[in-house]
Amino acid sequence: MSDQIAATETPQGKIVHANGLDIYYDEHGTGDPLLLLHGGTLTCRQWDNHIPTFAKRFHVFALDGRGHGQTNNPTNTFSFRAMADDVAAFIQALNIDTPLILGFSDGGQIALELGIRYPALARALVIVGAYSRLTESGMRWMHAFGFEGPHRVNFERMERERPSLVQVWQAQHIVQGTGTWKTLLDQVSEMWYTPLGYTEADLRGCMGPILIALGDRDDAIPVEEATYMYRLMPNAELAITPNAQHFFPDTNHPFFAQMLDFLLRHRAQPAA
Repeated sequence: MSDQIAATETPQGKIVHANGLDIYYDEHGTGDPLLLLHGGTLTCRQWDNHIPTFAKRFHVFALDGRGHGQTNNPTNTFSFRAMADDVAAFIQALNIDTPLILGFSDGGQIALELGIRYPALARALVIVGAYSRLTESGMRWMHAFGFEGPHRVNFERMERERPSLVQVWQAQHIVQGTGTWKTLLDQVSEMWYTPLGYTEADLRGCMGPILIALGDRDDAIPVEEATYMYRLMPNAELAITPNAQHFFPDTNHPFFAQMLDFLLRHRAQPAA
């Protein structure tokens, strides 16, 4: 985490060198810093519709994770631990003081890893659609998308059954080559099928303010898993939203309002 240099401008956003990566990010607004961590196989473009709301209240940093979008991945491997190290290095490289962090899906997994391994790094964490234990429902959900096992990605099935999603992957990862999306999906499939190995003591060690957020219709993560994490974390809050699925909600959804309320309550700067 010592290989940091000043951020450089690109036509679209900025890049900072941290933890051996060239990390791409967008920056908006003023106020308390808020980091947005996107879901797996997506990019910071996931947050485009939410940025205007967040930027009215926070200094927002939306970054492309390792190997996603415009951020490279020299190791060609993935783990939530390495990706948490990337975020910690990003924060250090830009001298961001105790940011709020909101992570969705894989971004939520990274936020959880930060809470376990970097407990003093963030002012508060919002962990959306994440788990501490790999479940049968999670593996069934991955299989239904075509991730049939580690390095067993059924691309033909994906292109036949989910063509619009494949188009998103192709468009968002084209910067690093036309076949990058397939390489990315193959590599993350191994990470997704690897047990996390967290203990109850790991979760009890997450001492800061944390919001565990989940939709009660999330096919990947059972409500019981969110409740399990909530009961072990000393300062956690739990938000289970009725009739909400896995994917991140629109800004007019009650799910979003709960998360925004939590972030506003944990700002260092009082509301104007």
